[in-house]
Amino acid sequence: MNDYERIRSFIRSYYTDENGGLQELYNSAVSRGVPVIRQDTRELLRLLLEMNRPGKILEIGTAVGYSALFMALCLPDAEIVTMELDPERAAEAQANFDRMQCPRIKLLEGDAAELLKELDGIFDFIFVDAAKAQYIVYLPELLRLSHSGTVILSDNVLQEGNILESHFLVEKRDRTIHDRMREYLDKLTHSEGLVTSIMPVGDGVAVTYMK
Repeated sequence: MNDYERIRSFIRSYYTDENGGLQELYNSAVSRGVPVIRQDTRELLRLLLEMNRPGKILEIGTAVGYSALFMALCLPDAEIVTMELDPERAAEAQANFDRMQCPRIKLLEGDAAELLKELDGIFDFIFVDAAKAQYIVYLPELLRLSHSGTVILSDNVLQEGNILESHFLVEKRDRTIHDRMREYLDKLTHSEGLVTSIMPVGDGVAVTYMK
């Protein structure tokens, strides 16, 4: 184990697991290979929610509903809209919301690129954790749905380190994702009105603040 992994293990030793049904949901998802936020990312998400106390939250990428439920438990008064493309996962997520009695979570099933265009209102916090090649496609709508003070948390932006490589060193099948993620990060860090920090947390996150 290298020093970086030792540091990460040391930090994770201070985290505690969730209780009850939420931890069971997390364990089930991990055992089945369903993507859920990593523990490091979860703790950063918790901190950002506590600091900002958003009233309206938008999530892109529901999976089985773990992160939406986590946010709902962190902020009992918040309204959450979450989007999921896969019908089976959407159905499982809705069952989990019903089982844990979280009517404040509204699940929209379909392609987020299209659903976002139909969405009205302004959100205080946006969590992006869906198809990585689509982040740059989502961005104009995310900005439209934001206001001064909105925080956008984008997950998995380092792509297991692939983002570090040049275009031609990445596997051919991954080049579109690689190039679009680099474009997305460039937009977040060089657009007027946005302040963004890219952090090596989990598989990499970008935290963006709308001025």
